[in-house]
Amino acid sequence: MGHLTHDEFFTKLADIFTTRRTKAHGAVFLTQKRLSHNQPTPSNPPSSASPPPSSDPLADLHPAQPLPLLIRATNGKGKDDRAAKIKLSTVVEPDALEAFYARYAEVCKAGMTALKPRDRTKRKAKAKKRKGGAAAATAA
Repeated sequence: MGHLTHDEFFTKLADIFTTRRTKAHGAVFLTQKRLSHNQPTPSNPPSSASPPPSSDPLADLHPAQPLPLLIRATNGKGKDDRAAKIKLSTVVEPDALEAFYARYAEVCKAGMTALKPRDRTKRKAKAKKRKGGAAAATAA
């Protein structure tokens, strides 16, 4: 399956958040990484007229031009329910990055409105017990 357009990606991402909200559980994994596939590297110069590659072992961290980003989203289904797993991906060019992130933030915020805070009462009780136990030991 190829990469989706930005509009398709946002529509399907909103659908993933909606189905997760209706089931009252589930995870949505969002990842992003630099897309360097098929990009010229110092060891693979684009033309023979370019200068020889430098001896910098981290030369790929300093590309000649900004690289596009690969944005992925999955609904978190695992080995047991592979048929229900949804995978989305899109490529964002550097010049469209700011507009993409603005819309990406809107979709993510809208999808996370139904989140409830974690129940941390057990953690707090455990910390209080530990704190009280240490104070009692020093007083004795």
